Amino acid sequence: MKHHQPRRPRLRRSATGLLAGLLLALGQTQASPFVVPAEPDTLLLNANWGYLENITENETQARDASGWQSLNLPHTWNATDSVDALPGYRRNASWYQKTLRPEASEDALRYLLYFEGANMITDVYLNGDHIGQHVGGYIGFEMDITDALKANQDNTLMVRVSNAYDPNLIPSQKSDFVIHGGLTRDVWLKVVPEVYIGQVRVDTPEVDAERGLTDILVYGRNTSNKERDYEVTARIIDPDGHAVAELTRSVSLAPGAFEVPLPTEAMPNPALWSPEDPNLYRVDVALKQSGDTLHSNNTRYGYRWFEFKDHGAFYLNGERVLLRGTHRHEEHAGLGAAMPNRLHRQDMQMIKDLGANFVRLGHYPQDPEIYRAADELGLILWDELPWCRGGMGGEQWQDNTERLLRQQIAQNRNHPSIVFWSLGNEIYWEEDFPGGGDPEKLNPYLQHLNDIAHDLDPTRLTSIRKYYEGAHIVDVFSPSIWAGWYGGAYAQYEEALRKAMNDYPHMLHMEYGGSSHVGRHTPTPITKDGIPGAQVDVEEAVNQAVVKSVAKDSDWNESYIVDLFDWHLQVQENLPNFAGSAQWAFKDFATPLRPENPIPYMNQKGLVDRQGRKKDAYYVFASYWATDPFCRIESHTWTHRGGAKNEPQTITVYCNTDAAQLSVNGKSLKRLERDPKQVPAGGLVWTTELNEGENALAVVGYKDGKRVAEDQMTVTYIVDPLNKLEHIKLSASTQDDGLLLIEAEAVDKNGDRCITCDERVYFSNLGEAGELLENYGTPDKSSEIEMANGYASILYRPDPAQSSIIELRSQDVKGVYVYVDQTGEIQP
Repeated sequence: MKHHQPRRPRLRRSATGLLAGLLLALGQTQASPFVVPAEPDTLLLNANWGYLENITENETQARDASGWQSLNLPHTWNATDSVDALPGYRRNASWYQKTLRPEASEDALRYLLYFEGANMITDVYLNGDHIGQHVGGYIGFEMDITDALKANQDNTLMVRVSNAYDPNLIPSQKSDFVIHGGLTRDVWLKVVPEVYIGQVRVDTPEVDAERGLTDILVYGRNTSNKERDYEVTARIIDPDGHAVAELTRSVSLAPGAFEVPLPTEAMPNPALWSPEDPNLYRVDVALKQSGDTLHSNNTRYGYRWFEFKDHGAFYLNGERVLLRGTHRHEEHAGLGAAMPNRLHRQDMQMIKDLGANFVRLGHYPQDPEIYRAADELGLILWDELPWCRGGMGGEQWQDNTERLLRQQIAQNRNHPSIVFWSLGNEIYWEEDFPGGGDPEKLNPYLQHLNDIAHDLDPTRLTSIRKYYEGAHIVDVFSPSIWAGWYGGAYAQYEEALRKAMNDYPHMLHMEYGGSSHVGRHTPTPITKDGIPGAQVDVEEAVNQAVVKSVAKDSDWNESYIVDLFDWHLQVQENLPNFAGSAQWAFKDFATPLRPENPIPYMNQKGLVDRQGRKKDAYYVFASYWATDPFCRIESHTWTHRGGAKNEPQTITVYCNTDAAQLSVNGKSLKRLERDPKQVPAGGLVWTTELNEGENALAVVGYKDGKRVAEDQMTVTYIVDPLNKLEHIKLSASTQDDGLLLIEAEAVDKNGDRCITCDERVYFSNLGEAGELLENYGTPDKSSEIEMANGYASILYRPDPAQSSIIELRSQDVKGVYVYVDQTGEIQP
């Protein structure tokens, strides 16, 4: 049994107080007004907002309050508190403020605020007037502020956002992820004429290699008080930039909202969208009068068709495609969900580079940049309604949920990457309302949502994960199969898949894998047969406390998880007619439900850490899927090994090359041919002796007889290790970026690394000068963390004016210290 030191009481500092250099105290002063030009345009409003962490619902009180700070969007107040030492995270309200100064215009213009997303309830005020409220997170929404806006004056925009507990909103607060509060995505101001095009919808109801039917529907609004005649035109631009079709319709537009369907276009021999060739078309739509363009809009779309064979494979454009996938949560170390587009794009590019062709967006609609990236990169999407746990509520809950589904489909339907509209995940778990998990209540409502999805968009498939009683309602179902983690052994995986394929006509396997603590390794991981006495069923039990499993009863070493993934991938790649799967999850992410994990409050199932750095598991997937040649010695974080003198050691290398050759201390071992059907690592496993002390390992990968990849690392071999903690050594070294890396090493009485020590250690900055980089949820930016093979570290930013003292404690170690002066030099 592990004994955890009591969590240190701390005064919680909000995320806004921790992001040094981004926030400046303003008091009553505000940033310069944002000048709005007197012409149609779309303007990004992310810069220079006021922020007030105040829960008042009174707009006047908030506007007059002290304590305003300045920041840029996107922003969440949960950037760091979700993984700090205190249980839970802030779920309440805050205010944002911005000053707008529109130039006077002779034209009748409308001013539309567009929020790409705000969690979870948003109220917008302008000059004290309540413009409107949006209920629900993760979806974009628009508000017309024209009537309250004054030209050539400063206009005060106030936005109140709340992520407070509300069981009538999905996802449930019992979900295994953080519901980040704030203006977590971009905010825009659209300046449009009084009659404008709001949205262009494109459907491709019938597609094959010879023809693609194209239906274009133009939405807009006439805000004048007169009915007028117009022409609506559309030009279709192919992937090479050539105009290939032009459509025109004359219409009379009365005041109010309008919908204008254009004539159906039959596109001959369309360039098809696929993961290999993500061809995108663009349609440019214009609203014209007497030949003059009054307003325009555009969107992208693609031509493709797909189907499931009963109890079998998935087909795209008439060809079988094995869906090789992963999952993505929307968050990043130090930022939470308030990610810039650059990081959204980086996640999707890394997934594509891995060789994946499929992403399940868990468990909610994500930033618009994600869908743009998926369209461009060729990643098929499972877009999920955020009905995650909690069961079903009453009329208010049902109205909120239905409205969110309708908004999600309306917002995202043009993206060719989306194939699946998921209606939820684990919807019956942890009910928030008495009887809310009862299938007799759930099924009629799930059927209602399914009908809505098909009515709004008959071209796509509906899906759901882990709600067995409703599996027959949706088009595609995913059971819960966690072979070798929450239940059973990974040797049971193929049998479980075959059974699921037989039981469900259209089956995808969403969620498999397990957690890994970076740097923790063992030469004797749990085998394919699992652990004695473990739960036999491979499904995840609702109550993990009453079952024995690898998840609950192992140390989460990387050596086991690479073997588990290797086995799973081997089955998936070779099982006849298997449609596909998605590993859980691509990146480590924060969760309020896991305080005792090796990194507290972190779900550590990622292929990369929360900062996007590759873990060992990443390279297992790359060895099956990636196209760029590589080799990777398992593992660069397994730097210390131990055993008897001359005891043979196993060295495993993951490559996607035809063959590889390992050398140890300059001596070349046998070149091995990689067999893609052999586990582990395609047979690239060598047995060799290591010298006492440092050993140089190097590998070269070959393709078609040519050297195409290489890797190297150093391993320290300890002969007859004692593996009993004597004390912990604390040291510091300056990094290239000026930070100090504070390293803790558990050693035995011989001074050797204690490679079995997994002490939970606690770093503190006693001098309070400089900054200990904590609350990021990563292996080197967490002040509370379990050691991995006797090692832990944390980064520290020195204060140029003061020295400081860094302390480490654990249950058994009462204090070790390292002194650093204001220059970053380490003092004895």
